[in-house]
Amino acid sequence: MAKNKTTYTGESIEDFLERYVVSEQKKDDSREIIKILQEVSGCEPQMWGPSIIGFGNYHYKYDSGHEGDAPVLAFSPRKTALTFYVFSDTPKSNELVENLGEFTMSKACIYVKKLSDIDTDVLVDLCKESIRYISEKHECSCHVK
Repeated sequence: MAKNKTTYTGESIEDFLERYVVSEQKKDDSREIIKILQEVSGCEPQMWGPSIIGFGNYHYKYDSGHEGDAPVLAFSPRKTALTFYVFSDTPKSNELVENLGEFTMSKACIYVKKLSDIDTDVLVDLCKESIRYISEKHECSCHVK
């Protein structure tokens, strides 16, 4: 079975931001996002893979037998957008995302040009809902406050 690419690395987050993120605005946004996700999760930020900053962790196992560990909440300051991994497909999350602000979305990722484009209170509520959902489905290191 293939090994997961997104695993905890132990790398320095500040070193990653300085090395990888070119825009000062994106660095500032990233530092603010770290504060928000750390507060909501109660977990220290950690590097997952080469470019994802994650908070907490949980173990998943699919019906196919594929299993692994993943951060409960995460984001990545990619070149084109801040990518948030904080969405769980629940009725509450779907309702909340309608009031998030200016973003695009794939199945589970939310893409934002800059932090000021979204309502951070709604982001916090999305994170809490994701933690609640993951806690119900998996053994999880974060718990909704």
